[in-house]
Amino acid sequence: MRRSPWRLAAIGGLVTAMVAGFTAITGTGASAAEVLLSQGKPATASSTEAAGAYQAAEAVDGNTGTRWASAFSDPQWLQVDLGSSQAITRVELNWETAAAKAFQIQVSDNASTWTNVYSTTTATGGNQSLTVSGTGRYVRMYGTQRTTGYGYSLWEFKVFGETGGPSVPGGGALGANVVVFDPSMSSASIQARADEIFRQQETAQFGTGRYVLAFRPGTYNNLNIQVGFYTSVVGLGQNPQDVRINGDITVDAGWFQGNATQNFWRSTENLSVYPVNGTNRWAVSQAAPFRRMDIHGDLNLAPNGYGWASGGYVADSRISGTLGQYSQQQWLTRNSSIASNTNAVWNQAFVGVQGAPSGAGFPNPPYTTIANTPVIREKPYLYHTGSDYAVFVPSLRTNSVGASWVNGNTPGTSIPLSQFYVAKPGDSAATINAALASGLNLIFQPGIYRINQTINVNRANTVVLGLGYATVIPENGVTAMQVADVDGVKVAGILFDAGTTLSPNLLVMGQAGSTANHAANPSSVQDVFLRVGGYIAGKATNSLLVNSNNVIIDHIWAWRADHGNAGTYNWDTAIGDHGLIVNGNDVTAYGLFVEHYQKYQVIWNGNGGRTYFFQNEMPYDPPTQAAWRTGAEGYAAYKVADSVNTHEAWAMGSYCYFNVVLE
Repeated sequence: MRRSPWRLAAIGGLVTAMVAGFTAITGTGASAAEVLLSQGKPATASSTEAAGAYQAAEAVDGNTGTRWASAFSDPQWLQVDLGSSQAITRVELNWETAAAKAFQIQVSDNASTWTNVYSTTTATGGNQSLTVSGTGRYVRMYGTQRTTGYGYSLWEFKVFGETGGPSVPGGGALGANVVVFDPSMSSASIQARADEIFRQQETAQFGTGRYVLAFRPGTYNNLNIQVGFYTSVVGLGQNPQDVRINGDITVDAGWFQGNATQNFWRSTENLSVYPVNGTNRWAVSQAAPFRRMDIHGDLNLAPNGYGWASGGYVADSRISGTLGQYSQQQWLTRNSSIASNTNAVWNQAFVGVQGAPSGAGFPNPPYTTIANTPVIREKPYLYHTGSDYAVFVPSLRTNSVGASWVNGNTPGTSIPLSQFYVAKPGDSAATINAALASGLNLIFQPGIYRINQTINVNRANTVVLGLGYATVIPENGVTAMQVADVDGVKVAGILFDAGTTLSPNLLVMGQAGSTANHAANPSSVQDVFLRVGGYIAGKATNSLLVNSNNVIIDHIWAWRADHGNAGTYNWDTAIGDHGLIVNGNDVTAYGLFVEHYQKYQVIWNGNGGRTYFFQNEMPYDPPTQAAWRTGAEGYAAYKVADSVNTHEAWAMGSYCYFNVVLE
């Protein structure tokens, strides 16, 4: 992200491809005794040894005199349908002589996408009792190598779990790192606590601290809240006007000698601000959303002294004065109103913005203006109802202009905190999956979550909301989160950080081959940030994979690191082929920030796609031309597949800078 003015080759306008600690309901639930879940349940298998004999059901009938047996080949599988998603604790296998030497025990909620909960290559058959931890409706034995020349044969396949009581309650505290301020508190005490957190987070670009500074409805005076790394400043009213700050919410770049190109991973949301000197400063680059803000004055997007700044995002906001771009190299403003806009550097885009400058003159000035936002649902947000906390989910809007709240309450639905599982750092993926499977939505407290299983979101309309840049790190090469091909799932406010073992993807929306039409109720990905390297030597082949149709992508930063902790961002240690692959049709993206991946940055295979604003840097660090150009004359920043019939892309910017001399 260390940019200089000579690195840009931007394309504005339209590119069209025509090719072939809170008061809350806490719950108490206790763990139930282990019970046998599989006996008598429907079972299926990949094959049977003989027609009409050795059927799958004979392995779950409780009779050790009957068995399932497969064909004499690899691989083979036996699975049981438990009827509903269950937390699995143990699996017993009673093998006949023809057993498995190499096999996995896998769980799934859809019998399509499977997660390993046990794996071995050295089994010898006999009776096995395996302690596992996972959640799923379907459980299967997947054999890949036999102990004999015959098939796989099981007298009994028993799955145990815990049922009988609500072991995963809804509601709960939002954690000590959600710091709540009340109008009854003195300005001095609020300022002191905010300053303390800022001192910790000001330079902690790859630190582990995660914070939310939350303001209860009311008026606050004489504040200057400076926002450091992994810090979110939010109002807890239903609308921005419910929390009034007579002061400033400030991001500057003093920590980096006046250069704002590394002011990442911070946000502000749902506040009304009356700046002391008439201008609020928000000098940021990637992954720093400015949402649902009501600024009574000007908004300056450049650091003090007008040093470099390189890309950001405003949405669902009102700025009564001037939006000052100044040295800000590129920016997207969506569904907002501004009195005026001043200055432009390379690629400033406006979608559904009242008061936006004319985009007719691109590239001089370099403005791209789209009058209406074709389809959007604003990001869900936490607020206080007056008696408890809840999450508000805005309604879908089409062909919209301006902010959603200026003429009254944002239309939408309120979901009480009791309908969320509030995850805490240290929670296992099994616990989170059990909560999701029970019908709860999901909130992540601020913190870091290391998971050894995929988090599976299978229920339509589920809300998954991270607070304070909650960070999910997959271990053992799993995909961090998989969303089913269902209506209306909202994933927002999460940082997915690749683990040190190669994952195929970090976030997946829909299974491969998804075909359902979700136009009436699309799923969305909002303020989701995906990182490969920088903090640890991360590895993920692809960061975000979109298989479902009609998904809305609303502000992502997929970043293979160009700097960070020692040894975490080199060509051979930070492994990432692609930032985004879109296979679904009619997917709409606002604000794609995708940088430094080792092959194509974005691959778009679905028809009818639309992108409004794209910001990219190619990788800095290919060690040789061959390392980057194998099989291609280099890799494009944004590739639309030859099979695509229609695709639109507006305000596209890509940069090339190489810090290695190539031969």
